[in-house]
Amino acid sequence: MDISNYTYDFLPGTDIYYYQHPQMFHVNTDTALLGNFMTIRKKDVVMDIGCNNGALLLYAMRYEPKQLIGVEINEDACALARYNLDHHQQFDAQIIHANILDLTHPPVSCIVCNPPYFQVANEKNLNDNAYLSSARHEMHLDLQSLLHKISSLLHDKGRLYMIHRADRIIDLALFCREAHMEIKKLQFVYDADKDDAKSVLIEAMKQGRPHCQILTPIVVDRT
Repeated sequence: MDISNYTYDFLPGTDIYYYQHPQMFHVNTDTALLGNFMTIRKKDVVMDIGCNNGALLLYAMRYEPKQLIGVEINEDACALARYNLDHHQQFDAQIIHANILDLTHPPVSCIVCNPPYFQVANEKNLNDNAYLSSARHEMHLDLQSLLHKISSLLHDKGRLYMIHRADRIIDLALFCREAHMEIKKLQFVYDADKDDAKSVLIEAMKQGRPHCQILTPIVVDRT
């Protein structure tokens, strides 16, 4: 794998370095927020849906879970995720090249996901860069289908960690409950110079009881 034109960056909040493709979706504030929000246990089998370059798996790696699994529809991103995990001696981690809707896999205890945020109103909204269009827009699956699929891949009492746009919170709550998952923790994220919440972090549990803890909001200063 030729990485001569890749950048070598660090994961915010860690001392972990990894490679990024110049044209692929890069780790951003939302990736870092989710990576530091999720709670990973040593017994967990952790699956990252839409793993891109493997950044969230590297965040999870810090807690020495039982197994790391990435699922990614883009073959080039799969190769990069494998490279980054091998770079940190995670040789037993598994990267699966697949559309998540077509995946058959034994249930896991923990799923993390930083999904595409934007609904596709028409093709004019899409980025010319195919990597970025797929990462940012619901081209291959919508939020409702994604959450139902996630539920089917979780053990009972298994946990989902996700970040999404704050203005989709009603959809998140509705579709989680439709899929037999309950949001157990919720944390809004604000930009320091904006009044309205930009993002929301959630922890949801399959077959969990209805009870949601609202955590102190995070304020991000991007200056």
